[in-house]
Amino acid sequence: MSERPLDDTFIEPERYELAAGSAYHFELARRDFFKALGGGVLIVFTLRGAHAQQESGGGRRGSGGQVPQEVGAWLHIGEDGTVTVYTGKVEVGQDIRTSLAQAVAEDLRSPLASIRLVMGDTDLTPWDAGTFGSLTTRTMNPQLRKAAAAAREMLTDLAAAQLKVERSSLVVADGKITHPPTKQSLGFGQLTRGRKLMKTISGDFPLTPPEQWKVAGKSAPKANGRAIVTGKHEYASDLRLPGMLIGKVLRPAAFGATLASIETKEAESLSGVTVVRDGDFVGVAAPGEQLAARALAAIRAEWKTAPQPSGKELFDYLKKHQTGTQDSEDRSAQSGNSEPEWSAAHQTLERTYTVAYIAHAPLEPRAAVAEWKDGRLTVWTGTQRPFGVRGELAGAFRIPEDRVRVIVPDTGSGYGGKHTGEVAVEAARMAKAAGKPVRLVWTREEEFTWAYFRPAGVIEIKSGVSRDGLITGWEFHNYNSGSAGLRSVYAISKQRNIFHRTASPLRQGSYRALASTANHFAREVHIDELAASVKADPLEFRLKNLKDERLRAVLEAAAGAFGWGKSKAPAGHGCGIAGGFEKGGYVATCAEVAADRSSGKVKVVRVVTAFECGAIVNPDGLKNQIEGAIIQGIGGALFEAVEFADGKILNPRFSRYRVPRFSDVPALETVLLDRRDLPPAGAGECPIVALAPAVSNAIFDATGIRLRSLPMAPGGLKA
Repeated sequence: MSERPLDDTFIEPERYELAAGSAYHFELARRDFFKALGGGVLIVFTLRGAHAQQESGGGRRGSGGQVPQEVGAWLHIGEDGTVTVYTGKVEVGQDIRTSLAQAVAEDLRSPLASIRLVMGDTDLTPWDAGTFGSLTTRTMNPQLRKAAAAAREMLTDLAAAQLKVERSSLVVADGKITHPPTKQSLGFGQLTRGRKLMKTISGDFPLTPPEQWKVAGKSAPKANGRAIVTGKHEYASDLRLPGMLIGKVLRPAAFGATLASIETKEAESLSGVTVVRDGDFVGVAAPGEQLAARALAAIRAEWKTAPQPSGKELFDYLKKHQTGTQDSEDRSAQSGNSEPEWSAAHQTLERTYTVAYIAHAPLEPRAAVAEWKDGRLTVWTGTQRPFGVRGELAGAFRIPEDRVRVIVPDTGSGYGGKHTGEVAVEAARMAKAAGKPVRLVWTREEEFTWAYFRPAGVIEIKSGVSRDGLITGWEFHNYNSGSAGLRSVYAISKQRNIFHRTASPLRQGSYRALASTANHFAREVHIDELAASVKADPLEFRLKNLKDERLRAVLEAAAGAFGWGKSKAPAGHGCGIAGGFEKGGYVATCAEVAADRSSGKVKVVRVVTAFECGAIVNPDGLKNQIEGAIIQGIGGALFEAVEFADGKILNPRFSRYRVPRFSDVPALETVLLDRRDLPPAGAGECPIVALAPAVSNAIFDATGIRLRSLPMAPGGLKA
């Protein structure tokens, strides 16, 4: 195989080119793939079971909207013992490259160093809906473990036949199979040398239970960490191809603007410059960055714009522009609803909470390199949905998907913001017109303006509570921000939870934890308000109204580590607590803030987080995910907000859009609850949901000021 290190991201197209169809087909693997791989064991699957049951989120579908029931290759064991694993998932900073390698090493009984992952290449990997929804650990982990277990069983059969012993007498460990009575052993590579062995599996194979894990369940170094920290790793924006041009796009004057007139003669007169015009799309491609910028500046364009709402009227606009009602489109978004009976309440409470649009602000802006060759399009880009982007490209150029290849290098973050393929389509348009490869990297201002945002929202809650502190009624309405995390897990017999779709003034889409951040913020702040109304301790009030044992466990763990209620906070400080759930995980966050009413300054000084997501695969990786989510959550809680007016973003750069800085990072303590009796769940989203309400509740504890809007203090408490 490749002479590059095992942790390398790129697969050279000329060395591993496959004439793949709409998905990676086994017949093509047998005909072409072994030419590249040589002898060895190849494990393939029909796409049934866990992988085929992924949540909808894009990607190609078969008739009736079903995931195609095709055959895909998952694992190859080479003659040298190298184990190559194929997955359509991508690495965007969450370190699944390491945790998936651990999963394979565990059930194959192979050294972790021998595992090499090929990820997010539509010609080489099985079809995949995308990397989103914390699905990788929940669905891909067991799928690859299943492939590894099948390979282990096949290798055991080979060893038993070759050594002429009973297979039950063999021990599989460390990449070899040993017969203890005779001390004979065969490495995986020895068993596969010179053979073209294939096994198609569709049944279940016994997987190693978590209590017997030796590789999984322990911390492991990041698979390509050295390349990342030394700058050796190549992102899409680093890729260079022979004859490659640099692309730039002419952007409209405002959202929804149409091109009224354009003059491109001056730009076209520049040597080496190609001007591309396709409807309202205008771009330039040139041999260098400066020349491309010069050509773009030489274009004279006039745009026709229309009036649009501004940020000042956002929340009224969302309430007034509903596109669905409870009796039609919204019925599917109601969760376990029954009409509350307010007569049982000692007192009722009605409050409104709001959430601003925020940007994903990935470290790596959107980038793509596109090349047309022999009627086929190859695009290298950072996306969470390589197969979805392949479909977008095929649709844009009206070509079959088997003539499009999307390759995703390990990417500099996404947070749900890189599901779409606009930068790939733009680069491909310019490459087609220029007849040469084109690299397009969005500027930071383009990323802030033309990417989609986390939805803004208005949430209205009415609740009732009895004299003894039991919640007797609950009505929850979310306008626009979404239905994720909509239903409360508190023991409320009569509750009504409804999501109302509305017309959004700005382009919006997925963001880490989806609407769970908004819904948990409103719910957990409201729970504190209910506790205050009956003069109850916020933790005790939650526990009294909670039967969900997993949420109880994290609340008690976080409170214990934080020292909840054991001592009074210093003057000017306050403490808050909140709990949450999402994508199979449970979280509780305790926050201490320093809040000065006279100066208006607010700082989160300490955060304790307890998290449980079933059996833990990589403790250090999990801790990194949790603490990264907490730090990111501070931005949305305190100061991140997209400002807009007249179809324009008013703060499209880091100098005006405030994200967390090193000085904002509090003391962090993370408590991991390892539930080895439960299957592993993802951790990319859930940890963020309880941070904002915990901070709001802490600010109230410190100052008596109740903040119900995100961000809570973009200009300090005085603002």
